Amino acid sequence: MVRVQSKMRRFFWLMLPLISLPSSALAQGTRADYSRAAELPNLVQGKVFRDRVEPHWFDENRQFWYKVRTGPASHEFVVIEAEKGRRRPAFDHQKLAQALKKIGDAPADRLPIEQLAFDPAGQYVDLQIRGRWWRCNLKSYQLSPPPAAAHAGDSLQQGLQPFEGGPRASQFTGDESTVTFINRTAGAVELFWLDTEGKRKSYGRIRSGQQNEMHTFAGHLWLVVDEQGHALGLKVAENKDSTVEIRAAGKKADKPKPTTPDTTFPATGGKTARRREPGTQPQAKSPDGRLCAFIKDHNVWVRTVGGEEVALSHDGTAEDGYNSQLFWSPDSRKLAAVRTKHCAERMVYFLESSPSDQLQPKLHSHAYAKPGDPLPVLRPQLFDVAGRIQIAVEPRLFDNPWSIDDYRWAADSSRFTFVYNQRGHQVLRLLVIDASSGAVEPIVEERSTTFIDYSGKYFLRYLDASGELIWMSERDGWNHLYLYDAKTGRVKNQITQGPWVVRGVERVDIEKRQIWFRAGGIHPGQDPYYVHYCRVNFDGSGLTVLTEGDGTHKIDFSPDQRYLIDSYSRVDMPPVTELRRSGDGKLVCEIERANWKALLHTGWKAPERFTAKGRDGTTEIYGVIFRPTNFEAAKKYPVIEDIYAGPQDSFVPKRFAAFYSAQAMAELGFIVVQIDGMGTSNRSKKFHDVCWKNLADAGLPDRILWIRAAAARYPYLDLDRVGIYGGSAGGQSAAGAAMTHGDFYKVAVADCGCHDNRMDKIWWNEQWMGWPVGPHYAANSNVTLAPGLKGKLLLIVGEMDTNVDPASTMQVVNALIRADKDFELLVIPGSNHGAAESPYGRRRRADFFVRNLLGVEPRR
Repeated sequence: MVRVQSKMRRFFWLMLPLISLPSSALAQGTRADYSRAAELPNLVQGKVFRDRVEPHWFDENRQFWYKVRTGPASHEFVVIEAEKGRRRPAFDHQKLAQALKKIGDAPADRLPIEQLAFDPAGQYVDLQIRGRWWRCNLKSYQLSPPPAAAHAGDSLQQGLQPFEGGPRASQFTGDESTVTFINRTAGAVELFWLDTEGKRKSYGRIRSGQQNEMHTFAGHLWLVVDEQGHALGLKVAENKDSTVEIRAAGKKADKPKPTTPDTTFPATGGKTARRREPGTQPQAKSPDGRLCAFIKDHNVWVRTVGGEEVALSHDGTAEDGYNSQLFWSPDSRKLAAVRTKHCAERMVYFLESSPSDQLQPKLHSHAYAKPGDPLPVLRPQLFDVAGRIQIAVEPRLFDNPWSIDDYRWAADSSRFTFVYNQRGHQVLRLLVIDASSGAVEPIVEERSTTFIDYSGKYFLRYLDASGELIWMSERDGWNHLYLYDAKTGRVKNQITQGPWVVRGVERVDIEKRQIWFRAGGIHPGQDPYYVHYCRVNFDGSGLTVLTEGDGTHKIDFSPDQRYLIDSYSRVDMPPVTELRRSGDGKLVCEIERANWKALLHTGWKAPERFTAKGRDGTTEIYGVIFRPTNFEAAKKYPVIEDIYAGPQDSFVPKRFAAFYSAQAMAELGFIVVQIDGMGTSNRSKKFHDVCWKNLADAGLPDRILWIRAAAARYPYLDLDRVGIYGGSAGGQSAAGAAMTHGDFYKVAVADCGCHDNRMDKIWWNEQWMGWPVGPHYAANSNVTLAPGLKGKLLLIVGEMDTNVDPASTMQVVNALIRADKDFELLVIPGSNHGAAESPYGRRRRADFFVRNLLGVEPRR
């Protein structure tokens, strides 16, 4: 199942109660250890400098400037001359500071500049300070007002979004970033961070005309209130640095960017449909504007400009009628519509025991399809509008759909195409309907004896001008791109190939016939999960790897695409930022190399990358090792694995971060590991296929071998005391590990696990376990495996879990009772999915490991 926002764990100790005690490192699991673990995120936050570059291009994209943090309260401004490959200070910071003293205090290492605008010739720079623009002569460093019209339309990135109706709590934690708040109001304002429960934590006041740069994480929610305590608005931190102007209530702010993903997977699978407002009638105007198609009484109708209404279909009913998806041919002569045979929806019920607004419990329900449930059957239909007739379409090639989407008319109106994903996810077809005859033929047909990873490895791009299309497939054992003749369905050539994978397509340049994409494993000798950026021609020639450094990369192109800013890092190396030419990937100059001395000075221990052979004796398994800040090699440490084995992705962290939640767990006296075993994604198809009808495997044989190899290198890993924990699909794996490999994993904590794949959401489970539901579902269930439990197990569940039916956990409880097994159960009233990430859940999980692996009472 889908993992709870896993990055929330970066601050899952922020809410742990802090305890002021004398420092003591004589034992493990002590109150001092808990206090140190809770303080760790604050201790390491903001201790890495020169790690982020946000470019501002000018001079026709030949130069850019940026502001970079150089210390806890200092920064500098830098200009990169891209054509010359030259890095230089944007100006003389000392001279500008002296000039600014005439209009206010301005230390050279933290100039209060909000925006910059450079003269391409280098004669002057315009500065915005406290909302006012100044022009600085770069020879004399004299300040004067710029021409009135010079910055009339300039504005900062965005304002605050309204507090009412918006989010009320931080919903996830992403990459580190900064938000600069500039107070444009007449009085002081106060900043509050809203934690995951919506509780406010003050981060100080900002006087009128002043600014405050907050170090934060993407997804964190910041509330601004005025001196009377009235909310002025919210800011959701982004994955990049941003600036916000705070204005008085009533002034219109810029429209905020959406903060939720564009695509989700609903209970019935496929892509989320656009939903019309209640009460509106689905209709579509023809391209020539003469007709309007609409749905009435479950049938397709058209209305002329004169108001005449004509029914094109007559067979629609409430149970089997036409929906709002109507598609006109470009010549306005044909119309495609979608008919849907409906089915009963499964409802999941759960009881809220302790509602906040009443004494008595509340019964809740929601529609929630599970594996094997009947699904609506969609059938594209075709109409000749001019002749007012329905053209028969043979459904044989799309008669058992999981989903049908990507509907599209050819530019010449000769045919209509759509993508058919057959239930069971072993057949994926791009089909075409002939607009005259209604004949249906496949253009592309993808088949697999296991599964087609439609949810993670799907890409289709039509190239109308050349009559081609680009298609993504794992048919040769690796995820690659193929060029098709869109009319005949013939593969013209394989675009990418080799023992590496395409991780995603960035853009398609039709003019140059080139594809820009992300790749994994393309640099031999590097971690195959590291993301690199590449370009290739449609015919497969000219493969150019644009990034090089040993780490995982993210890039930002110049507006004209001639240059790219490449930032790469590893868990054990902070970011390096380079400027490269996008034509050949050649290095122009190094921009920044992050400084982490202050972080290392805290005693912070970098995660260690570690590899070992998997169950086949040849495949490398990748993972990381986390150690406590007071680590001593002479001691013996229990080992805890933080597991998530969902086949939809890979999960071992690759990018640098000063804090991962596993480090806080390690701080209590453990070595914590994370591993990507076989069955997870982003490697070969063979590696991925281990999960097929086999989710209980969870890569555990590979994980155990990996941990044993780590212990062989590091004798302080005590393999007589190994624990495991995870949430969601990780909860299924953690409990399953104690049931199937209890001789190795002695202690397990399973949070909101999808313990039986028949009980969990349909799209995720049928994707990996297949359809129809067979005996393999029961064989993989923790209900079936429960009698094999050895050691200690804590089950945690939220009574209001809308992601995984809470009954799944309770059925495991029932099976354990029937098998006469000892275990512990924690039900958290009012909690949704990820109950163990609540403050109480986090504390109980930590205590369980301290008691059962360290053998002491927690916080003593």
